[in-house]
Amino acid sequence: MHIGPKYKIARRVGAPIFEKTQTQKYALRSERKGKTRKFLKPKSEYGLQLNEKQKARFTYGLTERQFSNYVKAALAQKSTHTTQTIFENLELRVDNAIYRLGFAPTRMAARQMVSHGHITINDKKITTPSRRLEMKDVIGIRAGSAAKSLFSHLVDGAKSTTAPSWIAFDAQKKTATIQGMPQLAGTDLMFNLNAVVEFYSR
Repeated sequence: MHIGPKYKIARRVGAPIFEKTQTQKYALRSERKGKTRKFLKPKSEYGLQLNEKQKARFTYGLTERQFSNYVKAALAQKSTHTTQTIFENLELRVDNAIYRLGFAPTRMAARQMVSHGHITINDKKITTPSRRLEMKDVIGIRAGSAAKSLFSHLVDGAKSTTAPSWIAFDAQKKTATIQGMPQLAGTDLMFNLNAVVEFYSR
């Protein structure tokens, strides 16, 4: 998926939703832009909801069709936990889990990693980044890819980031097991999933 100029998109939606925009350089640049920006008309309710949808979609690097399918599938269940269902489905994508584990620096890099066949699920090579992980699934690195520079930061059982609570990471084996469901409650997000649901419920 081609996203476009990340700095401009992040400024437009009003949040540092990309990894490259979560830096001091971006913050200072945005501050300078903000001082020179002309007065903007307040957004309508629809505009605010659209903005939250865009923030969520770009955060996970999905096309409009992919993202809307997740939301519409959750709405079709007519559950009282629609936002939790959407969050689970987004977080349990293989590419997102790879990113959360720190195997890849960005979700886009994680997607490419999976597409190129470097990742296994339950000892079987996969090439589908959107695959949904299930309880007890074991994420691993394909034997033929383990020595590649792509994974050089995972040396001697060391890892650059901490796995989320719903993934158990074995630093020695460099494998990760899904041990729970991602929980929306208490999660610090840059977007409002309730507004996203309202956008698609119009």
